[in-house]
Amino acid sequence: MKTKLATALMAALTISSACAFAANPFVDVPTDSWAYKSVVELADAGIIQGVDGQYFQGNRNITRYEAAEMVAKAMAHMDKASVEQRALINKLADEYADELNNLGVRVSALESRVGNVKLTGDARIRYRHQSDYKAAGMGLSDAKGNHGDVSAAGKKNDSSWDYRVRLRANAQVNDRTKVTYGLSTDSQSFSSNSTANSENNNPFTDIAKVDYNFGGKTWNLSVGRTDKYVMGNAYGLNYGDIFDRAELKYKNDNFAVTAGYGKFKMVGSDKTFAGTSTVDGVKTGYGEIEGFFGNGSAVGVYYNDFTRAGGTTDALLKDSFRGDDLWGAYLSYNFGSKWNILANYEHVNLSNGYKTLDGDDSANLWVAQLTYGKAVKSQPGSWSAWVEYLNVEDGAYLGGSTNSWRFDSAALNNIKSWGVGGSYVFAKNAQFNVYQSFASKWKTNKTNADDPEEQTRAEFVFSF
Repeated sequence: MKTKLATALMAALTISSACAFAANPFVDVPTDSWAYKSVVELADAGIIQGVDGQYFQGNRNITRYEAAEMVAKAMAHMDKASVEQRALINKLADEYADELNNLGVRVSALESRVGNVKLTGDARIRYRHQSDYKAAGMGLSDAKGNHGDVSAAGKKNDSSWDYRVRLRANAQVNDRTKVTYGLSTDSQSFSSNSTANSENNNPFTDIAKVDYNFGGKTWNLSVGRTDKYVMGNAYGLNYGDIFDRAELKYKNDNFAVTAGYGKFKMVGSDKTFAGTSTVDGVKTGYGEIEGFFGNGSAVGVYYNDFTRAGGTTDALLKDSFRGDDLWGAYLSYNFGSKWNILANYEHVNLSNGYKTLDGDDSANLWVAQLTYGKAVKSQPGSWSAWVEYLNVEDGAYLGGSTNSWRFDSAALNNIKSWGVGGSYVFAKNAQFNVYQSFASKWKTNKTNADDPEEQTRAEFVFSF
């Protein structure tokens, strides 16, 4: 970025007095220069310092780090900025978010300013394929020992294209209170032969919450709907969708404690069982303890106590959710400059007399993922690649939507599978992701069913 361009941008953010400013600190900026007044005002406000304290060097290219320093200093004077200036500071802070974080300036500092309203969103175009899929024809048994037959879910050469658009509005009410609202179209098929209920194709509210910070901002109370609930900040195999809840969190630089209570809400195309998912309406009380390390690594343990929500007259639906409680642990460890390993374990106790194929009333799952690099949407050319291993006992996957990229719920239970993938930012705020499973097998295969077919997924995601 040219210094002249940076000066023009930052001049719009000048917050010092327009009628009085200090003497010119730079020997290479003459008083008759077009930029003289702006340069002096910016220097007087402490936003720019020049080179060696004497020279402005107006024709020199500046680094992103230097530009981020200017933005950080402008952020410190937000209380004196106009609405237009705040909007520009917001835009610049997004552009230099990584550099600001390296400087120890959190972009969230902007969000604590009164009157800050920010609109964001994303659009996704996705392709998914799984050929000649045949379900295992086996599953959990009920109290009488009857196993469910899910072979009817078989598909042949199943390929699909779909799209999704989401909008987000973040409004800062005061220095402690933030309101977030979001709309989503959910995943809409491009196929004209789609049999989805037209009601499920309508945009819906996937975020509607209020966050209140107190206690020196180490405490946060969040009430309302969130678009993603991941049990532990981990892989999120069991659930990763809409959740209506009240949650209290304490967090400092070393650890965090979270407690909450809420209800899962399945909407749109996620309603899969007789028009309503077996997860829809399930309530849970949950808690989590996490520890953080200086290199960005984290470890945590969490617990969920599930109950089926009342009010349904469908006995089959009421008893179909088989989870009694769940506890898990995760480790996310960064090593080197670009490597991360994620390990996640969960143990599920089953209810309503359900038994696994092995006759147990509980089940476990393990996930491990190794990632190299980091795809940053604001940095064209950045990329990441990963490999993962999934080991899920019969009964460990509870159904419903998932935070995993894998897209067939019948292929997430009683399975061992590997996966690879990667992400590439080919233009600013434009990212391509690709995923592929391989070596997938049923863990317990008493009916000698064919191994599950492999899954392919690719998508373009555009953020705005």
